[in-house]
Amino acid sequence: MDKGKVFITGGAGFIGLHVVEQLLERGWSVRIFDNMIRGDRDRANALASGGEVEVIDQDVRAGAAVSAAMKGCDRVIHLAADSINKSQADPFSSVDVNVVGSHNVFASAAELGVQRVVYASSASVYGDPEKLPMHEDDPLSPITPYCIGKRTGEDLLRYYERRSGLSWIALRFFNVYGPGQKTTAYYTSVINHFVNRLRNGEPPVIDGRGEQSMDFIHVKDIARAVVLATESEASNAAINVGTGIDTSVAELARILIDAVGADVEPQFNPRDVLVSRRAADIVRAREMLGFEYSIPVREGMTDLIQYEIAAAAR
Repeated sequence: MDKGKVFITGGAGFIGLHVVEQLLERGWSVRIFDNMIRGDRDRANALASGGEVEVIDQDVRAGAAVSAAMKGCDRVIHLAADSINKSQADPFSSVDVNVVGSHNVFASAAELGVQRVVYASSASVYGDPEKLPMHEDDPLSPITPYCIGKRTGEDLLRYYERRSGLSWIALRFFNVYGPGQKTTAYYTSVINHFVNRLRNGEPPVIDGRGEQSMDFIHVKDIARAVVLATESEASNAAINVGTGIDTSVAELARILIDAVGADVEPQFNPRDVLVSRRAADIVRAREMLGFEYSIPVREGMTDLIQYEIAAAAR
């Protein structure tokens, strides 16, 4: 049954393609809006061949193009963004894409009377947390232009809620990983470093004692949360999307060693390291969306290693 049409920016990206596939399974038709700078044009076009997906090659910074392409859509998912690494290298581009581009999407959605906007926010809006788990009502202290842009996006949604009655949910993604992720993505560099050394028969090298931690959430679980937010009756809230588990760098190294089957031990590089930890409070996601993660980090990382090994062999 066709539930309606979803407009999805960044729909040809790493997360976007997983979201599109799950939307199609749920009976939605989809209009992908992506400038293809980081998108997978071939996969997007392959999905479009089934007749339920349209692909529009455009940029969210083009406000008129956003508005024209959004017409006829019932729901909006806004994933398009400059990455956190790029935001520090080029703050001008980051603000242009992540703030101006987001405003174009939200303003068009409000003007066109879209039923729901789902926004890909980020756990980075919290900055360095004072306590774990990180709750949605904790103080926000974004550090980089990327993080500042994500918080600004949430503020813009609240503005259009007040002004136009816009219905929205901002999902604060924690550390997303999975097959097909760009190796340049922030925080995946530690995974790539470990995997590359293990492939060469070398042990992973960890700065300090490896106490730094992240809340790794598999991309398939992220996509499921996005679809639930798109369909949910709950609205107008920021919601963490994570596992609630902080996996330390030392634990990650041992998980990857086991996944590769290597006979090595991690090496620790004695040095002072600023220990940062991440773990989501996941109560609101469960109560408002009915969402809980389904893929444990050990299972997900093992699948990721098998995917990378198979891809390298091709």
